[in-house]
Amino acid sequence: MKKFFTLSIFFLAAFGVFAQGTVTGTIVDAESQEPLIGASVLVKGTLTGTITDFDGTFALNLEEGEQTLVFTYTGYNEMEQVVSVSGKTDVGTVELGFSSVGLDEIEVIASVAVDRKTPVAVSTITGPEIEAKVGNQEYPEMLRKTPGVYVTKQGGGFGDSRINVRGFDQRNTAVMINGIPVNDMENGWVYWSNWAGLADVTSRIQVQRGLGASKLAVASVGGSINIITNAADMDQGGTASVTIGNDGYQKYGVSYNTGLSEKGWAFSLQGTHTQGDGYVEGTQFRAWSYFASLSKIFNPEHSISLTVLGAPQWHHQRNEPGRFDGVTLRTFVDPDDPNNDDPTTGRGIKYNWLWGELDGEEFSWRRNFYHKPKAFVNHYWNISDKTELKTSAYFSLGLGGGTGPRGRIRGTNADGDSKSIFDSDFRLRDADGHVRFDDIVAYNQGKLDVTAFDAGLTGEKDIDPTYGPYATSGNNGFIRRASMNYHTWYGLLSTLTTKLSNNLTLVGGLDARYYKGEHFRRVEHLLGNDAYLSTSDDNNPMNYITETAPADFGTFYEDGYKNSNNVLNYYNDGLVSWLGLFAQLEYSTDKLSTFLSLSGSNQGFKRIDYFNYLDSDPAQESDWENHMGGTAKIGANYNIDERNNVFVNGGYFSRQPIFDNVYINFRNDVNEDVENQSVVAFEAGYGYRSRYFSAKLNGYYTEWGNRQFDETVTNDNDEDVLFIYEGVSQVHTGIELELDANPVRNLNLTAMLSLGNWEYKDDFTATGTNLDTQEPAGERTVAASGLKIGDAAQTTFAVGANYQIISGLRIYADYFFADNLYAEWDIQDGIPDEVVELPSYGLMDAGISYSLNLQGVGVTFRVNVNNVLDEEYISEMSTNIVDDPTTEINEFYNNRGVFGFGRTWNTGLKINF
Repeated sequence: MKKFFTLSIFFLAAFGVFAQGTVTGTIVDAESQEPLIGASVLVKGTLTGTITDFDGTFALNLEEGEQTLVFTYTGYNEMEQVVSVSGKTDVGTVELGFSSVGLDEIEVIASVAVDRKTPVAVSTITGPEIEAKVGNQEYPEMLRKTPGVYVTKQGGGFGDSRINVRGFDQRNTAVMINGIPVNDMENGWVYWSNWAGLADVTSRIQVQRGLGASKLAVASVGGSINIITNAADMDQGGTASVTIGNDGYQKYGVSYNTGLSEKGWAFSLQGTHTQGDGYVEGTQFRAWSYFASLSKIFNPEHSISLTVLGAPQWHHQRNEPGRFDGVTLRTFVDPDDPNNDDPTTGRGIKYNWLWGELDGEEFSWRRNFYHKPKAFVNHYWNISDKTELKTSAYFSLGLGGGTGPRGRIRGTNADGDSKSIFDSDFRLRDADGHVRFDDIVAYNQGKLDVTAFDAGLTGEKDIDPTYGPYATSGNNGFIRRASMNYHTWYGLLSTLTTKLSNNLTLVGGLDARYYKGEHFRRVEHLLGNDAYLSTSDDNNPMNYITETAPADFGTFYEDGYKNSNNVLNYYNDGLVSWLGLFAQLEYSTDKLSTFLSLSGSNQGFKRIDYFNYLDSDPAQESDWENHMGGTAKIGANYNIDERNNVFVNGGYFSRQPIFDNVYINFRNDVNEDVENQSVVAFEAGYGYRSRYFSAKLNGYYTEWGNRQFDETVTNDNDEDVLFIYEGVSQVHTGIELELDANPVRNLNLTAMLSLGNWEYKDDFTATGTNLDTQEPAGERTVAASGLKIGDAAQTTFAVGANYQIISGLRIYADYFFADNLYAEWDIQDGIPDEVVELPSYGLMDAGISYSLNLQGVGVTFRVNVNNVLDEEYISEMSTNIVDDPTTEINEFYNNRGVFGFGRTWNTGLKINF
């Protein structure tokens, strides 16, 4: 009995010494309140710890008593907290702030939405998620699982992807980097190949659907995509990475951070090199990217940062087939010829009709080359505890363009009629459907005659009487020209925020921009000719061009156009000025957040034409054409309790016309009838958030009105009549749902559903003008009411799962489904009786990653497979040929379009030190 009593005392004492408790909590971003997935929780001075789950929660078993926990997450400040462990101890919500200097301030400039506060429909993707899944995908493809977003790779060239938000294309979706607009100031387009390095330096992407929270009068008809980059990091360290993938894909990257010095300086530098052959044949690419950020904290009131980024690249392309290319869906896949008896059809989804070989090297009619460096200087001034001023001055250059064919081959048929073989003609292609560039060079040099391309024609290369036998003006013989678009862009965005009271905040600011675009064509490759004769310049109508400027690194900028040496077809400048003011009044309590936002801007346009006007002609330079525009938005969010919230917003946007609507006929002719377009939008939503489950549901209505179209038709007298349709409206309505669940520890499930109905509101009516007599030519009404808006799937659905098997080892799988996808159509191609619907399709992606720490060095290895099931699907279509079920031929495949990518893969290794 005594022995039993002694043992009992021993075990009770031992239990008291080693008694354990459980510490739980949630780690979130201090600004957005979004959970931080994979954040580290360690007991100070030990290796005991864990990482957060997909909802930012953690649970850690520790000995009872006082413990110091250290919370860390890449890109965020480290935080320590002393915890008294006793049984079940909940430390609540741990908020981590950015470790990068000025990143909080950048989010103010960028109008980043805050969950359960900002009353807009918003989705956020973090940098670590992008890093884990992007691989060799296009940067915009990371947004595919976002409600209302549709992304395709277009023809499939490097960086040629496009994105639609709620059925609106990139011209009507505002894209911003750190709150600075990047949509082209002349036409509104965004070219993602110019930003190929962003995936490596993104802190987060936030998609705000609808008019959004931006205070600027930006083109957010469908929504806005705000890319927040990294800044100079406070912690010293660096990374090295390598990624390889299908079709020769290779990417190498390095980065280094000095950390914040005692004198307040911090510097971060990152660079990558990417190359490959492309999934689509004939789409080789080479690209570099760089990012540098230098920050200085002077004192608690003042800090400044300088950020520079860019991505010079060139890539061969496969454009969507044109009307003269002779390429249809049947060219790729022919369901009526399963045995491929016809060699001109069923060439496979990778087929590209724009390339061939020249001297044994890949050569393409279409080669894009560009470098668009952008620099930001940000100054942050905390004027007082109630007032702060954030200012960003920025500068951007655009250098480069895109190539294409110019010319033809002429011959005479048996009847003595002159016939031409153009670049799109199948006679210029070999049996595999590839361009015969070596033969074209031989023809240009007089070594082959036209019979080599068509046995039914006779003739040879004309001998130029002025220059010599190997000159061409494009009437006989080919060159590869480059359409150039240089630009210089300056801007200033300044935001003043002052707290009028504990609940009331006033935000106001200035948005100023100036843009100069230089547009011209130059000879990029003579293809064996000794010269090209340009006759389009009124000031130099007989210009023999002998010097070329290759579309390669080092020659993106070439100034031969300035002295009218290497320039053909056109040369003009487009000037755009912008001056805007904005103000927003915000009221916020724990329960209610409201805002009223107003903005106004004046946009000026000016055109200088160096080709169509003599230098002595005052009309060579137009006057400034000014157009006013602005926005008015209002919204409110109400937190019913700690889990439920509702929001509503609405707004009006008077949108100025784009440059090409102001000046018509490719001259300095001003369109006197051009008017602002109008956008009216309303939205309402509900949110639910708990530890294990969250949901977002919203509905929207957007009407885009007062648009203009034009159409030229030939009347019974063989005269051209121009019809201009005014007041055209389209209505986009829909419902969007996002779900996020953590049913068990280490498992995260996501789902998305987007149901849209996008169509034209009314019939089109126009008054015609006879272009020959300039007399009125009657009215024309087109039955467009109810026609579907094409070019983006109106129904999308996605589900995903992410599971941590053991510490550091994760697997994921995502599935995306697109339906109600209609062909793109253009009024100039004629109004279809019905818009053809493309087949629905589904894509599955999957991957695995493993991360470990080797004596302070972090190592991550990952493998991703996209389109795991190798789904064959049509991603783009631009004609509306309806299949006739009474015929034996599937006429749907006579439409022009391209197929999306099949199965692709990539694997990568990253080292953090």
